[in-house]
Amino acid sequence: MKIVVIGGTGLIGSKLVAELSAQGHEAVAASPNTGVNTLTGEGLAEALKGASVVVDVSNSPSFEDRPVMDFFRASTTNLLKAEAEAGVTHHVALSVVGTQRLQASGYFRAKQVQEELIKEAGIPYSIVHATQFFEFVDAIADMSTEGDTVRLAPVRFQPIHSADVAAAVGRTAVGTPVNGVVEIAGPDRFQLDELLRKVLAARNDPRTVVTDPHAPYSGAELEDTTLVPGPDAHITETRFADWVAQQQ
Repeated sequence: MKIVVIGGTGLIGSKLVAELSAQGHEAVAASPNTGVNTLTGEGLAEALKGASVVVDVSNSPSFEDRPVMDFFRASTTNLLKAEAEAGVTHHVALSVVGTQRLQASGYFRAKQVQEELIKEAGIPYSIVHATQFFEFVDAIADMSTEGDTVRLAPVRFQPIHSADVAAAVGRTAVGTPVNGVVEIAGPDRFQLDELLRKVLAARNDPRTVVTDPHAPYSGAELEDTTLVPGPDAHITETRFADWVAQQQ
């Protein structure tokens, strides 16, 4: 199949393109630096010509409320229109576990709009909800930092390796559209504040992690189960400790 990967040069997209190509598919990495811009429509029709599947793993360059909403609304609208014109038969999008529970956050409101546009487009679809990537643990600490203090809520947290995300999205892309949501998560469940405390200590990071039940996550307060998947989630194999060991 010809499978176009929007955001195909990023962390997940580059892994996904390599995996699909290794399986014998014609995997096309589509992003602004390959001449495909979903915001302006540049190169979109040409890239989608003959495509059976489109996988959207793109992300907004800004996480500010207005720009992120503008990005996901415009990009998804343009993409779905081009897919309908090209006869694409399966739209796959990568989103986040807990999106519907994080609507106090501008970023997650924008992701919810993206998902609603997909559901209403009339193209068979699959939405993959992933938990937070191992690679984003540092970013979580940074966005929660005030001075030398990292404020984090004592909630459950089940991160996933980016390579396992790419593999799961790839399986979804070559499968039958589910016209719904598939959840994926890593094998280990932690408490968010405790995990970050250990990670920073192991790196001799001088910041202090403070447990705060009201600490915001991307602008939204968390319940204990906000960031973890339901009982039917696909659980991947790579353990966080093994990934950390590989980084050293």
